[in-house]
Amino acid sequence: MAQSLCKILVHFVFSTKQRCPFLHETDIRLEMQAYLAGIFKQWDSHPLIVNGTSDHMHALVNLSRKFPLMEVIKEVKRGSSVWIRNKEGMLSKFHWQDGYGAFSVSQSQTDVVREYISRQEEHHQKISFQEELLELLRRHEIEFKEEFLWD
Repeated sequence: MAQSLCKILVHFVFSTKQRCPFLHETDIRLEMQAYLAGIFKQWDSHPLIVNGTSDHMHALVNLSRKFPLMEVIKEVKRGSSVWIRNKEGMLSKFHWQDGYGAFSVSQSQTDVVREYISRQEEHHQKISFQEELLELLRRHEIEFKEEFLWD
């Protein structure tokens, strides 16, 4: 081929350290979502949706072919941590959990995943973040040791 063409859709999931509800205020959560989207864009990765709750975030992203997934998510989490720690009060103690989940999404499932991410607050009235992550890992057949999932 004369061009390099790709579309890599990834559903990212990452939590605050020890699921601390740093993002409980709607305004700061919306700011965080916009900030995360901006960092993804800086890494040539187009966010289709970024949404979450007080203790974790989801992002559906068309990942860049130019940068490794690990580098993109590392910089998204690092940059957003630096930004939010400059806010007043408890936010100065903000940390993301070390790890993350990254799940491939087929084009045919884009709308389903986008809708799922958009309904996080409603979803988490029925199921905890821990239950959600375990279900995602099982559904995607990712081997894991539960004792290493939570920090």
